[in-house]
Amino acid sequence: MKWLQKSLIIAVALLTFGVITPAHDIWSNFQEKSDSKHEEGPSNDSDYRIALAEPPTQVVESIEESFIDSAKTLAYEKFGTKIGPVISDEFDQVIFPKIDEAIRMTVNTENEHRRLSISERPGGNYSEKIFHVYDKDSQKDLIRFHVRTDKRPQDGYYFNFHYHVVEDGFNSHYTIGDIYWSKDTPPKWLS
Repeated sequence: MKWLQKSLIIAVALLTFGVITPAHDIWSNFQEKSDSKHEEGPSNDSDYRIALAEPPTQVVESIEESFIDSAKTLAYEKFGTKIGPVISDEFDQVIFPKIDEAIRMTVNTENEHRRLSISERPGGNYSEKIFHVYDKDSQKDLIRFHVRTDKRPQDGYYFNFHYHVVEDGFNSHYTIGDIYWSKDTPPKWLS
């Protein structure tokens, strides 16, 4: 029975990327219930610290990679089937590496005890929102990634990718780059 508990603890720690660690209160309560059913000697808490032996940088890298994957998925979800195929090459080569860099900078500069998350749904129609990275506890945005459709006289339509940060109250536009669409009006987002 002990091996089953240990296996469960290790599996949960790995699947949650370390958010629920073997030292978490859930396991203490689980162990207390188990100990009350089976009268065994005092437990050794060091048995439950197996996953903590790994350096925490792997967890941070996993979180970063998870954010990067989600960011790309949300961007293509926003582009939809009409815009996505047309701008995908330039987006992947020019725009997304800068988004990647901004996400990594945000994740690495935030307090290590903060629980960060990425919004789940991009804005449709003419909304600028691609996704936001926010603090799960306070539900406050830290960085907002947007794309705006600009019509330039004589040139046509461009998609302006930019982001806003909490440090300046989300007032300044930090330009990531522009992608040319055409002289025709682009379709609505998510279409």
